[in-house]
Amino acid sequence: MDFHINDQQREMVASVRDLAQNLFKANAMRWMDGTFPWENMKKLAELGVLGMSVPEEYGGLGLPILDTALILEEIAKVDYVTAMAVLGEAGVQTRVISRYAPASIRERILPQVVSGECILAVCMTEPHAGTDVANFRTNARVVGDRVILKGTKTLISRAREAGMFVVFTRVDGKPGREGIGCVLLEPDTKGFEVTATYHTMGGENLHEIQFNDCELPLENLVIREDGFRKLLSAFNTQRCLNPAISLGLAEGAFDEAVNYVRERNVFDHPISDFQGIRWKLADMFKDIEAARGLLYRACLTANPFPDPFMAATAKIFCNEMSLRVTSEAVQVHGGFGFTDEYPVSRLYRGARYGSLGGGATETLRDLIGKKIVNAFDPVEGVLGLGTY
Repeated sequence: MDFHINDQQREMVASVRDLAQNLFKANAMRWMDGTFPWENMKKLAELGVLGMSVPEEYGGLGLPILDTALILEEIAKVDYVTAMAVLGEAGVQTRVISRYAPASIRERILPQVVSGECILAVCMTEPHAGTDVANFRTNARVVGDRVILKGTKTLISRAREAGMFVVFTRVDGKPGREGIGCVLLEPDTKGFEVTATYHTMGGENLHEIQFNDCELPLENLVIREDGFRKLLSAFNTQRCLNPAISLGLAEGAFDEAVNYVRERNVFDHPISDFQGIRWKLADMFKDIEAARGLLYRACLTANPFPDPFMAATAKIFCNEMSLRVTSEAVQVHGGFGFTDEYPVSRLYRGARYGSLGGGATETLRDLIGKKIVNAFDPVEGVLGLGTY
């Protein structure tokens, strides 16, 4: 694996950094009330960022997962809400459509994703089940050449703005994991309704939505056979892109902390002169770099989706690291860090989401533990568990 960032990657990241630092950062508080950052999305569409996961034949960039993670990381340094909005265009939902949807849907929807005209939403969590996909109750019933979708999904991002929903659902009532498939639905479908809105501590809104016997063409049932395995494989993409946002939040908080301690004086000295502060910065830096190595390595395992073991490991570490680093950034700002006058409070609030979305930390720890117990080779040892 080559861990060097190439010139093309650096150029793309530099373009996004310029936009984020000079435009997004100053306006980030505007989106903390749940308002969707349409202005930012338009600017990113002009750069081609919204099409980074869309294949080139549909006008996208077709970037590898590592490149996508680098760009999300850069946006998250200054604006969690916009980073999460971009994740909706670059994450599992785009990859499900581009890999499994029929040509008629791909040709219509994917160019609109590139231009920013179509925002995507993925629907997994239900009121009684989040990570427990095998117990979903939402059901798609096949009747002739139609599909009838009925159920409730909750904690859904971008439900008010989305032009298409990628819905993980049971098919024909088949129980267990084997019964899980995927349906695509557009919001003008009769029987579709947004029934609740929840404002989050990170700033964005989440929603509850209902499918009240929504009638769809059969072609919208894009995954029917072997659905659980296919969807979970695709969802490992999210387990690399979610931690990319966590990494970016930590880096943004670290940057703010370094600048603050250089400028803030106490007892006639810059705070940075005190050993306790310097040690905090040293720990923040080493945690960030350790997380970066794990995440980039997990991204590089993608073919086309990342290795689940490495993605889970990187996600847990990045999520927990981000909480530590953003918390310490608030601490070195003192009382000012607890106010909205400094970005660190926003970054800290955004970091709290990481270990909840895209697979809860506790569930992923169990996944990792099972792999260790079942796959550990006493001859190869720990090296046999990684993707070396």
